[in-house]
Amino acid sequence: MNAGVLFVCMGNICRSPIAEGVFRHAAAQAGLLERVQIDSAGTHGYHAGEPPDRRAVLAAKNRGYDLAGIRARQLEREDFARFDWIFAMDQANMRTLVEMRPRDYAGHLGLYLDLAPEVGAREMPDPYYGGPEGFERVLDLTERVTPALLAKLTRAMRR
Repeated sequence: MNAGVLFVCMGNICRSPIAEGVFRHAAAQAGLLERVQIDSAGTHGYHAGEPPDRRAVLAAKNRGYDLAGIRARQLEREDFARFDWIFAMDQANMRTLVEMRPRDYAGHLGLYLDLAPEVGAREMPDPYYGGPEGFERVLDLTERVTPALLAKLTRAMRR
């Protein structure tokens, strides 16, 4: 079984591309990259076609993650047909996903941080209006959640 994982935030230039890049790296290390479609999108098209925020790119690069090939795009209704696992970075974007979700969507739709309750947060903080420490916090949380997602996805793909 192949699978698709989509990470969603508001503009697709900070949180969701970081989650995409970190998860893509983990999937590659696990030998799953050929079997998993990994992408990110924004609920709004403010930055469509743009690369991730330079602060996100730099923070990720400093930890060994490459975000260079990622370009912002707006979430499409068709994404529900393409992705089995869709993760919102916060409640506001989750509400948008719930409103857009087709009635027949049988995949998983949820908050990304709910995969790792031990992190003590349900919403990924938006680093856009802050300094570099906000991007480091997003990376810290993402690195803690990624193994849980990888394990869950690996189990599901064995079925």
